[in-house]
Amino acid sequence: MVALRLNRQGSKDRPYYKIVAVDSRARRDGAYIEQLGTYNPMLEGVNYTIDLTKVDKWIGNGAQPSETVASIIKKERAKA
Repeated sequence: MVALRLNRQGSKDRPYYKIVAVDSRARRDGAYIEQLGTYNPMLEGVNYTIDLTKVDKWIGNGAQPSETVASIIKKERAKA
């Protein structure tokens, strides 16, 4: 199954995440299929970017978003 989840980047105490489509059996920071956006929890205000057309394609194909990614998608849809 494909999952939409966060892939941790950055250094110690300075996290930065890529929002990716990945095989659900793969490890958290392993290889991913496609990058869908970014999330930077260190920034104030709007701290994410996401491509909703790619997200809709993956969800249409049966991908399951994690809780955090689902909340980012929900925020982006409310904004648009």
